[in-house]
Amino acid sequence: MALEVNGNSIATTEAGYLVDLNDWNEDVCKALADAEGIELTDKHMDVVAFLRDEYINNGGNQPMERAITKHMSGVWGEKLKGKDLYNLFPGAPSKQGLKVSGLPATTRKGGY
Repeated sequence: MALEVNGNSIATTEAGYLVDLNDWNEDVCKALADAEGIELTDKHMDVVAFLRDEYINNGGNQPMERAITKHMSGVWGEKLKGKDLYNLFPGAPSKQGLKVSGLPATTRKGGY
């Protein structure tokens, strides 16, 4: 499969994840989000930045829901619940969030 962004064809898996994480940029992020029915906000981009940083700079770490919630609570200065992040990424922050972030699909089970 492919995603068309600014006249370029970006390879994706059948599930819509990028084949090459180096293809990711903000325009690709927006196109991935559009394909998921998500209108990006600053909060979405905060989550995306965290997920990308963890994966790229922390040995391929793909944080689980609880870790994402805890981190974003600190970033946003408010106590969050899991449902707060599901409002941003209804298909699961640790799955749909990874997709929009241009990262590989997680192979683990569960959200904790």
